[in-house]
Amino acid sequence: MPSSAALYVPFFGLAREPFSIAPDPHFLFMSEMHREALAHLLWGVSGGGGFVLLTGEIGAGKTTVCRCFLEQVPADCNVAYIVNPKLSVIELLKTVCDEFGVGLPERGSSALAPTVKDYLDPLNRYVLDAFAAGRHNVLVIDEAQSLSAEVLEQLRLLTNLETAERKLLQIVLIGQPELRNMLAQPGLEQLAQRVIARYHLPALSMAETALYVQHRLAVAGLRGEGPFDGAALRRIHKLTGGVPRRINLLCGRAMLGAYAHGRARIGRRVVEQAAREVFDSGLPAAAGRGRWLAAGLLAGAGAVALAGWWVLSGQAGGRGGVAPAVAASAPSPASAAVTASAAATQASAASTSVVSAAAASAAIAPAAAASAAAAVLPASAAVAIADEPLAWRELAAVWDLSLAAGDPCVAAARQQVQCFRGSGGLALIRQLDRPGIVTLRDGDGPRAYALLVGLGADSVNLRLAGGRLQTVPLAELARLWRGDFATFWRTPPGFEAGRVGPPSAALADWLAPRLPPAPPAPTGGSALPRDEVLRAQVQAFQLAQGIKPDGLAGPLTVMLVNRASGVAEPRLLPER
Repeated sequence: MPSSAALYVPFFGLAREPFSIAPDPHFLFMSEMHREALAHLLWGVSGGGGFVLLTGEIGAGKTTVCRCFLEQVPADCNVAYIVNPKLSVIELLKTVCDEFGVGLPERGSSALAPTVKDYLDPLNRYVLDAFAAGRHNVLVIDEAQSLSAEVLEQLRLLTNLETAERKLLQIVLIGQPELRNMLAQPGLEQLAQRVIARYHLPALSMAETALYVQHRLAVAGLRGEGPFDGAALRRIHKLTGGVPRRINLLCGRAMLGAYAHGRARIGRRVVEQAAREVFDSGLPAAAGRGRWLAAGLLAGAGAVALAGWWVLSGQAGGRGGVAPAVAASAPSPASAAVTASAAATQASAASTSVVSAAAASAAIAPAAAASAAAAVLPASAAVAIADEPLAWRELAAVWDLSLAAGDPCVAAARQQVQCFRGSGGLALIRQLDRPGIVTLRDGDGPRAYALLVGLGADSVNLRLAGGRLQTVPLAELARLWRGDFATFWRTPPGFEAGRVGPPSAALADWLAPRLPPAPPAPTGGSALPRDEVLRAQVQAFQLAQGIKPDGLAGPLTVMLVNRASGVAEPRLLPER
C-alpha cells in the first residue's frame, strides 16, 4: 500500500517525496550557515587533532550536514561514526574499536571483565600505524549531548594519543545546544580548551525558508512554479520557526491536504489546517531566529515587487518579447502622491524596491510604511533582459570587456576570460562574490534574464535592461528563479579548459604560492613529486572552502583562488 506522501507526488508533478524527514544528503539545502557548518567539519579532518563542535536546534539539519560531510571525507581518512552515544566508557571504547576495525586480542571464557586498557592499547597501535601510513583518523559522534561527563572525559584522554608532531585522533561532536552548556561546566574545562573549531547551526530566516521549500521541491522533480503561494510560505516560516524538520512535516502535510481537495495551489488556510494536524499545540509560536519578523515585513512589502516588472509580451520593439511592466491596479490618490514624492527623492538611487504604492500601503505595517514608501518607484520603469547573449554582453560591460560580434563566450576567451555556468543557488553566488546572470521564469512562461550584482541577507540587487538596478526580496526571487547562475572568470596562465590530470607547469607556478602550504612528508620518507604536493595543496584549499576535495584546479576552484588572492575581478555590491 503506497504511503500518504506517495499519493500527492504525481499530483504535483514530482518524481519523489520532497519533504521526508530522513537526513538525505541529496536534499541538503546549502544555506550560508549550512555551508559554513560543512566547511568546519571538512576543515576539522586536517585540523591536527582535538575536537570540532557542531551544535544546532532539534531538526536544524545537523545530521544531514554530517551525512554530507561523510560523503566528502578524503580517501586518506579512517572514519568511525557513532550514532548512539548513550554508552558507558567501556562500551564507547569497544564501539570505537569496532568502527575503526581494530583487531582485539581473544579473551578466554575465564578471563576477567575487559578494562579500559584492553581497548586503549590496540587503539593506540592502530592510530600509530595509520599515521605511519599517511592516514588520518576521525571519530564522529552524533547526538553528543547524550554523552555522560565520564565518557566525555575519556574522549578527552583519547586525544592524548599523539606523536611529537601532531595528535593522532580528530573527534567531531555533533549535538543539540545543551552540548555547549555541558562543555562550559568547570569539570570539562580541559576538554573545552581542546575544541579547535565550533559552529552553531541556527534556524532559517524567512527568505531562506522560502528558498529551502523551493529547493526541496526542485530536487524532488518540480518543473515550473511551486505550489505554495507567498502567504503560505510566510506562514510556514512563522509556524515552524525556520527549523527544517518542522518545515518538512508541515509542508508534507499541507501538500497531502491540498491533494485531498484537488487543489494545485496551497495558501495560508491549507497551511494552518495542516499545522493543527501535525503539531500538538495547534499553531505553535516561532522558535527560530528573530530575523523572521524583519524578513517577513520585507517579503510582505515586496510581495508584488517582481510582479511590477515581470511582464513578458511580444510588444517591446527590439527586446525579443520583453515589455515594460504595468501596475496591476491604479493607486489611490493618496498613494499616488506618496509614489510621486518617493520617485522624486529617489531618482538618483542606485538600488530600489519595485512595489506599487497601492500594494505598499496595503501590505506594510503602519510603523514601516514611511520607510518603505521612500523606496517606491513607478513600476513601468523596469524591464528584464530579453535573451541570454544580450545578458552576457550586459555582464561584459561590468567586466570592462569589449566583445566582438558572435558568441560572447568565444569572444571573452580571446581576452583570457571564461564563461561559467553553475546551479549552486545563492550560497554559491555568495561564496564566489561576483556578479552574474540569473534566469527568471514565471511557471512555464518564457525565460528572461537579469544581472545579480548585489546580495544581502534578505534581498538581492538585480540589474535589468538599460542598467536599471532594483532590490528584490529573496522570498519573491525564489518564485521565479531555480538557482542557476552564469558568470565570467579570469583564467590564470597555463589554464587549459577540459584538461584531465596534473596542471600545466605555468598553472602550477601560479597556483602553488596562492595555496596553503603542503603537509610535511612522513618522517623518514622521501619528498613527494611536485604534482602530488600541488594536488595536496589544492585539496586542502578545497576543504577549507567547503567544495569537493578532488585535488583538481577546475573553474570553481580557480575562481575561489582568484577571490582569495585578490585577482582583479568585479565583486558583488555591498549590502544596502
